[in-house]
Order: sequence, then C-alpha cells, then structure tokens
Amino acid sequence: MQVNRLQRVVSALAVMLLMLSASLSAQNGLTALDIAKIQNVSVTAISPDGQTIAYTLIVPADPLVENRRAAVHLYAYDVASGESRALITDGNVGGVQFRPEHGTISFTARRDGDRTNALYEIAVTGGEPVRLHAHETAIRGYSWAADGNHILYTANEVLDLPESELPYQPILFEENIPNIKAYIQNVAREGHEPHLIDLPGSVYIAEFNPDRSKIALAIAPTPHVDDELMFKKIHIVDYRTRSLLNTIDNAGKLAEIHWSPDGSQLALRAGHDIHDPIDGRLMVVSAEGGTPVNVLPEFRGKFEQLRWSDANTIHFLASQGVKTIFGTVAPNGSNFTRIIDRPAVHLTRFTVADNGTIAFTGNSNQHPAEVFVYRDGQLTRGTNSNPWLDEKDLGRVEVVRYTARDGAFEIEGMLYYPLNFREGQTYPLITVVHGGPESHYSDGWLTGYSTPGHFGSAQGYFVFYPNYRGSTGRGLEFIKSSQVDPAGAEFDDVVDGVDYLIGRGLVDPNRVGVTGGSYGGYATAWMSTYYSDRFAAGVMFVGISNNLSKWGTSDIPEELYLVHTRKRLWDNWMEQLRRSPVYWVDRAQTPLLIMHGLDDTRVHPAQSLDLYRHMRVRRPDVPLQLVLYQGEGHGNVNSTSRYDYTLRMIDWFNTHLK
Repeated sequence: MQVNRLQRVVSALAVMLLMLSASLSAQNGLTALDIAKIQNVSVTAISPDGQTIAYTLIVPADPLVENRRAAVHLYAYDVASGESRALITDGNVGGVQFRPEHGTISFTARRDGDRTNALYEIAVTGGEPVRLHAHETAIRGYSWAADGNHILYTANEVLDLPESELPYQPILFEENIPNIKAYIQNVAREGHEPHLIDLPGSVYIAEFNPDRSKIALAIAPTPHVDDELMFKKIHIVDYRTRSLLNTIDNAGKLAEIHWSPDGSQLALRAGHDIHDPIDGRLMVVSAEGGTPVNVLPEFRGKFEQLRWSDANTIHFLASQGVKTIFGTVAPNGSNFTRIIDRPAVHLTRFTVADNGTIAFTGNSNQHPAEVFVYRDGQLTRGTNSNPWLDEKDLGRVEVVRYTARDGAFEIEGMLYYPLNFREGQTYPLITVVHGGPESHYSDGWLTGYSTPGHFGSAQGYFVFYPNYRGSTGRGLEFIKSSQVDPAGAEFDDVVDGVDYLIGRGLVDPNRVGVTGGSYGGYATAWMSTYYSDRFAAGVMFVGISNNLSKWGTSDIPEELYLVHTRKRLWDNWMEQLRRSPVYWVDRAQTPLLIMHGLDDTRVHPAQSLDLYRHMRVRRPDVPLQLVLYQGEGHGNVNSTSRYDYTLRMIDWFNTHLK
C-alpha cells in the first residue's frame, strides 16, 4: 500500500519532535505550521498630514485547507492612537497611495463585477470602496498628479489576433506578448476616455512632473524579461500633445524615476553602467537630456529607495552590509547625512508626511515585517500582526565576519544559534546561500518556507547566511568582484564561512548541510558535487546545474552575459562546462534533495532533471530525490506547496545531519 509522501513527512517530523522533546521541553520554538501562518506588513504609505498610515498585510492561506497564494488586505493605522482599522479584508489589494487633495486611500484590486484589476478609493475611516477607473485590461501600476484628479497608469495593450479555425492552438514561443502601454486619465470627469501615450515599446515606469506639463516614461523595446531588466530607456513626453520631447541616455538597470520639485532634474535609482548587476545607485540627470551621473560612486552600499524633499535634498533608504541607513543627500552628492544609522530594525520602505513624520516598513531578526513610525527622533513599532509570536522562544542571532581565503575581502553573514545551545558543544549546521547573486541577507527576519532561520534553530541547528562576494550592500567593487568567475571565489567564500564556524568550535564538521534557491541552488549543487567532501546534506531549489543549457533555456540570457559572465557562452564553452555541477558529479557523495517548480522560466526545471539524471546514473549509491511542483515557477507561491517544501527540507536535513 502506498502512503502519501506528505503524510510520511508529517509523521517523520512528529517523531523527530518527540525525540527532541527532552532537550526542548522548556522551550517553545517555531514549527513548520507557524512559518506557514506568519503575516507580514508589505507596503506603507503615510497621509500628507502625518495622521494616518495605510498599509497592506500579507495573509497566508491555511496550507492544510487550500493551496493558493496569500491574500493582501488593506489597513489604516492611526498615528496618534496607535490603533489599526481593517479597510479591505477580502481579495488582493495593491498600489496603495493617498490621493492628493482628497485625503482618501487609493488602491488597485479586482472586486465583484470587475473583469480585471481596477482603481479604487476608500475613506481612511472605512466604508464602501468607490471605483475610480477600470481599463479593458488590468491596471498594472499608476501615479497621481498633484491635483488628485489625473492619473498616469499602465496596462497591457489588447492584441488583435486572428482566430484559428482549428480546435487546438500551439504556443508560439515568445510571440504574441502584449506590450505595456501608458495612459492619462482624469478620474474626476465622468465618461472621460483615457489618452494613450503612443510610443513604441513596453512602459514600466510613468511619472508626472510637479506641474503636470511633462511625463517621464521608462520604456523597454519589447515586453521580454531581458529587455525589462537591462534595456529600459527614459523618455520625456509633453503632457498636452503626448509627443516625445527628449530622451535620457541611461544605461543598465532602472528601478525609480523621481522629478525634482522644480522639474529641472531627475533622480534615478539605477545601475552605475550596463555591467552593474543592480539598480542600487543614486543617479542624477537633467530633465532636458544627457547622461545620468552617479553622484556617490564610492558609496559602499545599495540605495533601496529615493524621494526628493526639496530642491536641494533627497531622502534615501540604503543597505550597508547587513544593516540599513536612512538619511538625506544633496543631488550633487554632498551633505550626506545619516538620520537613522544602522538600527536594530531592518528598514525596507518609507514615506514622508508634510509634518516630517515618516512611516517605514521594517522587520528585525526577532520579528517579521511591521509598520514603524519615526517622529521626534524616535523610531517605534506601530503594529503587531502576529501577537502569538510573543509566546514563542527564538534563538540568539549574531552578525559574523571573517576573511576570505584570498584575503581580498572581509565577508559578512548572519548566524542563528540553536535554541538549546550550550557552550562547549558542537551542533549541525544548515548553510543558506542567497540567490542572484545580486542580493544579500540583512540583519532582519530570515525565517520563511525555504529559509530555516528560527525554525532550524528550534530543531537544534546553527543556521548560517553568508553574504559572499558579488552580494549587494557593499558597493560597486564588491558586487562586480564575482563577475567572470562563476562558482569560483564567490562559493569559496561560503566554504570559508563554514570553516570559520568550525574553527570557533561551534559546528560539527561532519554534520554540515547546504541549501538555497536559484543562484543559491547553483551553490547547493556546487557544494554537493565539487565540494562534496565538505557537506553531508544538500537541498537544492530551482537551481542551476549546467551552464551550457542554462543560457539557452533561461528568459534572461543578456542579463547573464552583461552582469555575470561578461563573456559569450560560445567563446567560453569549456570553462562554462567546468563551472557546472554536472561536470563534477563523479565527486558527489552528498545526499541531495532537488526541488523545482514546473513553470519556472528563469531557471528551467530541466536544470534539476539534468543533475538528477547524472547523479542517478553516475552516483547511484548517493541518496537522491527530485520533487517537482505543479503550478509553481521560480519559487513557490502557494500555501500547501510552500508548507510541503518546508517539511521536505527539514526532513532531509534531520535524516542526513542527525
């Protein structure tokens, strides 16, 4: 009789928990179900008078009941009283803003009677939402003009495709994908038809200038992911005629466009150049045209968000290493001022009221994301979306630093201690490698369905999050230092971190595990083959195993070339093969669990199948399993598939590390 795999994993977890009960009897650590029910504040927006903060709350579905995405609800937080009011608790809310001159909260949602996402507004005191505008396709994003009546919004164009006379139609790969277009609409005029800004390409950012005479658009030549990531260009358009006035000579990644208060300049959060892996530099350019200038090229960090406060001041939120800073800087790069310097809270988003009150979204290594308020020089937490967490025992968390073997860099990382930690004992280790590699782990909440964090701590593990070279938050030199060297010094940095923890007498060298998704999955495959003698268990998620086939099956081949390999695959065949885990399978002795979403377009599931086949044939004695998730892409988004992943991951580590 066959037993459902999920039931077996649940049973194994229950037995394991009973076995641990003696050592954890006085402790109440996080469980897999706890992780599945954690709610997170996502977006905050503060009213101009500083009295109300609108925020969205991500509410997961019960994984034991239904397999679906989390819902996104809308709340209003009263700054004076410290109380929250639920405004929308059904469906999914996005694009939360305060409507200028009206005092209401605007948002996008698909509600009863809507065919697609439409634009709504609701009073801060609640009530029935009012639909302001609907388009024939979903409203993807929008921004208000200062008058509170005109909006710029983006939506997919409608393609005029011939109908087939056949009862079946194949997929025409990368064809018939609609461009995203920008529209101007006056929502205060009933029956007003939106005006199309008819420029070629796909629009991803659209912003009015302060007096609504001009519009800045970020347009990619096609709607393909590679073009969106690497080739968006800024176009300045006349509001009245909707004709092109000029273009900006920007290059590389682009995330934000902000007009200066007088409309003469643009501040961009963008890449330093076409080879910069991230959109984390502060670039400034004349609105009349020209090439953007990185006003702080030596800044050893990453700008996460920008906002003009006056003609000579830009507010910023930035990452520096595992910490965040909030401050101001002049548009020429002078007067760099830290207002909040590396707080215990990891800040992720801000909005500023006219009275100087600032709303943040933030989290800590002991608590998931919440609303934070900064006023009178004090940063305080406003919400507590998971009060049950106050009753849970969480382990100690430490920032660790060690020197890479080549002496080139000091590497940072986060270390979660076992909940039952005792000095003088060694413990098993789960090493979690981030993706990208243009990403980094911060000193914040690092516990999720695929990141063990406090859950691993409760199971008696050290959990280590290294920020190897190529990570963000450390400036241009550090992030570019891993280019042209995939799986080289970057992954050596990870092993060096494990050695550092072993050298401190914390970790049992025979019980070291590794996991990660995407590029972290690549690292897991590399550690389970090339470095297999160092790792006793691996859990690879949506990871890379063969760099030759990766290039031809991913939706970002140009990004891979421009900001990672810097060499064309066809000029570098053998070196790319040698940097592939499949090349080193004969070394493999690490028990490996491979998991992948069947709908992944970033890293095709064939990458997991490739490694699985090589391992199964060439190393049949090594424990191996491949799990494929239907309906999931580059990471799981649905509740039960996430929960299933968590159970399988911990079951694998408990089996092979304990």
